[in-house]
Amino acid sequence: MAEGEMNPDLGIDLLGQARAMHAAGDVHRGMGVDEIDLEIGPGDDDHSFAHAAAQALAVVSPHEDHHHHLQHHQHQHQHQHQQQQDVMDPHHIVALQQLPPPPLLKEQPRKKKKVVKKWRDEWADTYKWAYLSVHEGTHRIFCSVCKEYGRKHRRNPYGNEGSRNMQMSALEEHNNSLLHKEALRLQLASRDKGVTLLERPIYFKALLSKSAESIIEAIIRRDPYEGEFIQAVQEVVHSLEPVLSKHPQYIHVLERMLEPERIIQFRVPWSDDKGETHISRGFRLQFNQALGHYKGGLCFHPSINLSTMKFLALEQTLKNALTILSIGGAKGGSDFDPRGKSDSEVLRFCQSFMEELYRYIGPNQDIPTGDMGVGSRELGYLFGHYRRFTNHFDVSFTGGSTCWTGSSSQISAVGYGLVHLASVILADSNKELRGLRCVVSGSGKVAMNALEKLLLFGAIPVTISDSKGYIYDEEGFDGMKFGLLKEIKGQQKSLREYTKKYPRARYCEDAKPWNEKCDIAFPCAIHNELNHADALALINGGCQIIVEGSDMPCTAQAVDVLRKAKIFVVPSKAANIGGVSIAGLDVAQSATPIQWSSDDLDFRLQEIAKTIYLRCMRAANEYGYAKGHPECLVHGANIASFLRVAQAMMEQGCI
Repeated sequence: MAEGEMNPDLGIDLLGQARAMHAAGDVHRGMGVDEIDLEIGPGDDDHSFAHAAAQALAVVSPHEDHHHHLQHHQHQHQHQHQQQQDVMDPHHIVALQQLPPPPLLKEQPRKKKKVVKKWRDEWADTYKWAYLSVHEGTHRIFCSVCKEYGRKHRRNPYGNEGSRNMQMSALEEHNNSLLHKEALRLQLASRDKGVTLLERPIYFKALLSKSAESIIEAIIRRDPYEGEFIQAVQEVVHSLEPVLSKHPQYIHVLERMLEPERIIQFRVPWSDDKGETHISRGFRLQFNQALGHYKGGLCFHPSINLSTMKFLALEQTLKNALTILSIGGAKGGSDFDPRGKSDSEVLRFCQSFMEELYRYIGPNQDIPTGDMGVGSRELGYLFGHYRRFTNHFDVSFTGGSTCWTGSSSQISAVGYGLVHLASVILADSNKELRGLRCVVSGSGKVAMNALEKLLLFGAIPVTISDSKGYIYDEEGFDGMKFGLLKEIKGQQKSLREYTKKYPRARYCEDAKPWNEKCDIAFPCAIHNELNHADALALINGGCQIIVEGSDMPCTAQAVDVLRKAKIFVVPSKAANIGGVSIAGLDVAQSATPIQWSSDDLDFRLQEIAKTIYLRCMRAANEYGYAKGHPECLVHGANIASFLRVAQAMMEQGCI
């Protein structure tokens, strides 16, 4: 395929292209040749460059190459022998003396040469890591794994950064690096196993430090299939680059912090109402205890596996460190799906789950709470079996029903914190939420509470979604409409029921709400729910701020798009911190006879949001991220939380 026929907007995998053409037959072998212009620059006299360019571009079979080499050697030997005979001939010497002096030759302008090669599977396999695209009006050769072009991978040793052959040589050097080989192996392994390919670039800017690079490489080598965890680690290291450069002693702390202190995995047998037995997997990851006892949610969802548990536990550790509380980070759950299950089935599963988990939790050890798929019903069943096994009624669970926890404030605080922090950010720019159109995804605790709080602030939320589609109400939700949505979700009905009472609303099946026009987006459903196309749709729809309600809701490609468009991002570490903070206040409240009203708790939550915002901005500014930077809050949250955990680990000698 000729260069001009390649789509510049697509990262073309030449290996995949060759395989597709091979599957269609041998037609591609008769399509002609592929020509690449090679600009002859200052580096052409360099033998090292000639060797690199030959490796990068010469595509001939080994037999042909050997044959041409023998012919050239024989021809050169005959030419030298003939020259020796001519010099020994005296008649030839006289003839040479009678010849006029040769005219001065003009310096010929340097030309371009073309390397012509046939399209073959061997060529495509050799360059499966490269593709052509346009950057600032110029065709460049990009790396398929990292999406960077030649001179951005390493310092170009040949001087001419603009020519095509120099780019190819720089990419050859990158192709031989350990990091690229591991990333490529990860993609190929994912393809072989049928796993979705990881759509995330490697942050080379964050890997300038050799020690930081070794940390990423070690994680990729050790856990190559844990895509979510690798993505979370890359984003954290990307923010911590200036910290590690200024304080190299933290590199070893980071290396140890990224390895969970304890991973607990167990089987959970349970029977359905038909008497059939099923086996689910249970997890509890106690990630870091340097700041206090473990604390983190339990998730029941089919997407739960070891990778998602590790990334969620890492996020929870950093999230807890942002609070004023002394608590460590943990996460747990199962791939059990409570949706569509009867109460008796959920009860049997929860009891089987707790028969193993109770050994590892307790008030001064590990306090779980509800999260995705774990509401008041599940928490009640879990706590009942825990109390039966331990014979203790202690504060080992938070977020349950008011009748046995004494407070339901944490349940509402989970979504309220998002709106409070968004209000604080807007107030810092002399703006307010009133009148702003907001797009919300999800319909769990976080999404519903965020929607309720948006109504109280005078905002106009227009969407809510579940796994099957979303509701769009152009006029926006109000108190009555919100009550209907709560009723629909409480009865586990489809959101389509909303359109029966409000026919002007639109239900979009098998779609996400990011195509709707909005001022602020609240992704509150699940990790990696917002991809490259969704980010472009939000930008085209006028979105200015994204407030993350779920952990890591944006894919790496979406993050790149939002970064280039300068969309302000509020990370879930800072935004979704209300539940953790209020849970800590609930524990303090239970130890005193003083009972706080809902208004008191809401006021405290607002003050916590202000404190966290100032703490993140101060950390970002200290390490070079200005206030106007669209990701200053992302970097500030990662830096502030890491420094608190790292300092505690160093003081305790845990390095």
